[in-house]
Amino acid sequence: MAKPPSAAPAITVLILFLLYLISPSTAEIKTLTITSDSRPMILFEKFGFTHSGHVSIAVSSVSVVSPSQSDPSRLGFFLLSEESLVQVLIEIQQNPNFCVLDSHYITRLFTFRDLSPPPMASFDRTYPVTLPNEYSLFFANCAPESSVSMAVHTELFNLEPDRSRDYLSAGQTQLPSLFFLFSIAYSAFLAFWLYTCYHNKRSLHRIHLLMASLLLMKALNLICAAEDKHYVKVTGTPHGWDVLFYIFQFIRVVLLFTVIVLVGTGWSFLKPFLQEKEKKVLMVVIPLQVLANVASIVIGETGPFIKDWVTWNQVFLLVDIICCCAIIFPIVWSIRSLRETSKTDGKAARNLAKLTLFRQFYIVVIGYLYFTRIVVFALKTIAAYKYQWVSNLAEETASLAFYIVMFYMFRPVERNEYFVLDEEEEEAAEIALREEEFEL
Repeated sequence: MAKPPSAAPAITVLILFLLYLISPSTAEIKTLTITSDSRPMILFEKFGFTHSGHVSIAVSSVSVVSPSQSDPSRLGFFLLSEESLVQVLIEIQQNPNFCVLDSHYITRLFTFRDLSPPPMASFDRTYPVTLPNEYSLFFANCAPESSVSMAVHTELFNLEPDRSRDYLSAGQTQLPSLFFLFSIAYSAFLAFWLYTCYHNKRSLHRIHLLMASLLLMKALNLICAAEDKHYVKVTGTPHGWDVLFYIFQFIRVVLLFTVIVLVGTGWSFLKPFLQEKEKKVLMVVIPLQVLANVASIVIGETGPFIKDWVTWNQVFLLVDIICCCAIIFPIVWSIRSLRETSKTDGKAARNLAKLTLFRQFYIVVIGYLYFTRIVVFALKTIAAYKYQWVSNLAEETASLAFYIVMFYMFRPVERNEYFVLDEEEEEAAEIALREEEFEL
């Protein structure tokens, strides 16, 4: 009776596709431990190399547990470029028993046959990368029903003209300067906002102080991101700046969603309180953002080599989508409330101005969320590895534009242009409100 074909090739194909789709280029010097891992493929890092790229790998304390004697040449490390991925997938699909270490489209580094004899069972070597490209460092286990334990130390870097090491991927080496420039822009924005608030004290509300806190957190977040990337670029480790980065990122993201919700409800400048349903939105969004930031830390500080890395990516994506949808509801509720109020309070022009303001804010928020979630992801996917920084530039530019528009629309001024009215405008507004329903 013929043995049914193994499901391992199909699983391997799925793993390769998933990891390539969601794995960003990483950097840093990494030291990690693999314990009793039976996965057929483990992605360690994805890195953009120049013509002077190098891969340094050291493995130690290697042990393989298998019900039968396994061939050490069936386990090993290799590099795979994105261009070669399709060819490797075709080979795996055509031959159910194909081992990726036998492929002509990979750059095989070493197998367990090259390890030193037990009990050390170790290997340490640095390999030059002669063809500039973005490569992924994989470990393959083609030994059936075997599990591997080992300690792995990796260093991926490019050499500068002065022979110093650059541990950032070729498409990310510009990020320290990029983040620093945007931190200066937000610092200047914060100074201008505080100046505006000081000179418009009569129109100042609590929401404006919360908005100032948001700008401060954004500026600090970017400064920490710049320092984080700078130290990784120079030394291969963030020197603690990653901790500060995650702290300020958590505060900034929670503040951003809170400010959008509160501005969308008209809190502080239109009404001094929140309705019960608006409080519920905040009670949903804030805990979800806590979960999203935990997922972000796990994704950023570990890597695709951990077994649940794909799951954490899915959690982050799901939570982010839920939060993005949730913050839209308060704006819609405010628009409906103003439309109902306009029919009874006799202040047509003022209500029309408020409706216009909130409708524009609704469009701005939708545009911001669409651009930063979909367009930026598309840029990350289609941009060449040398231009990965372009997606970061697009995201930060869009964020800065969104902040400027939102802060301008709800700035503290005594006679806001939206609320200046005369008799002619009042009559025109009454006609507009009768003829138009202001549906979204």
